[in-house]
Amino acid sequence: MLCALIMAGGKGERFWPLSTDEKPKQFLNLINEDTMIQMTVKRIEKLIPIERIFVVTAKRYVNLVKEQLPYLPEKNIIIEPVGRNTAPCIALSAFYINKIYPDAILAVLPSDHLIKDVETFIRTIDAANKFIEENKDAIVTLGIKPDRPETGYGYIKFKETKTIIDNFEIKEVEKFVEKPDKQTAQNYIDEGTYLWNAGMFIWKATTILKYTYKFLPQTFEVLSEVAATNEEDFEEVLNEKYPTVDNISVDYAIMEKADKIYVIPSDFGWDDVGTWTSLERYREKDEMGNIVKGNVIYVDSSNNTIISNTKKIILLGLKDCIIVENNDVILISSKEKVNQIKDLKYICVGDKVV
Repeated sequence: MLCALIMAGGKGERFWPLSTDEKPKQFLNLINEDTMIQMTVKRIEKLIPIERIFVVTAKRYVNLVKEQLPYLPEKNIIIEPVGRNTAPCIALSAFYINKIYPDAILAVLPSDHLIKDVETFIRTIDAANKFIEENKDAIVTLGIKPDRPETGYGYIKFKETKTIIDNFEIKEVEKFVEKPDKQTAQNYIDEGTYLWNAGMFIWKATTILKYTYKFLPQTFEVLSEVAATNEEDFEEVLNEKYPTVDNISVDYAIMEKADKIYVIPSDFGWDDVGTWTSLERYREKDEMGNIVKGNVIYVDSSNNTIISNTKKIILLGLKDCIIVENNDVILISSKEKVNQIKDLKYICVGDKVV
């Protein structure tokens, strides 16, 4: 029984000040009228019915999930009391979903990525599901065929051995590697056996719980106790016990240690839409190369991204800048410094930068 688990607890700090702790990236309509999480659910609904789609999110975002996904059954919202990275929240969700759908296969998906070729994406997930049905202890991840030496992504190195299902190659994973420098990333592309790690996994719920037991025994013990709690006391016990689980990503905790991991080399127009400059690939530009949203006037300005929510923004003679106004904060940054934007929210105190 194939189910989807959409992870929607992240903060999206690289889109500050539009993305905030109160309303992070996955709840914003950065690309079109739909928010990122709405796009994600609509996409996977083409394969999995809504009653088998689950969202795991932080307690503070539950109302946003209900507001943006009103047709999602309330019982399908899994609440993480505190953030403890992806390994515990996936294990918590696996316990929860396996109670409802015993022997479930989970497609674990980020809530804030863009996929342009939805049909190919759906067929890829379906092929992964068929592989897991035949190889019940296996893990399948989707690796994106790189088209540039990207230093912001982790990589997956695959072996040449392969299985073919529905014309999709499924290859054994040799290793996962961390974000490289530019030259190393270019070497990966030249070698031709590396893919971008997109953070999408397909596995049986029991398989991820088996690996949690093996590699994170304390977390498994805590979550087992939570899962065994009756419905009336579940929330209280979860809130009490969950802060004691390990704080670690599923990549470090499990993917880098487990065996029987496979990857499908994928090409369906994936993008994690990670920075303000990534919007340039998808938002319409005017004749001067500007991306403009809101009350904006500009003169002799080009190649800027300008977003205003409430105030009028007037530009004169600027180029290659990012200007974003939201919640009484106005960010003005050169595109060259875009990767440092996520750090600004931590050094802005009142009216000062410290």
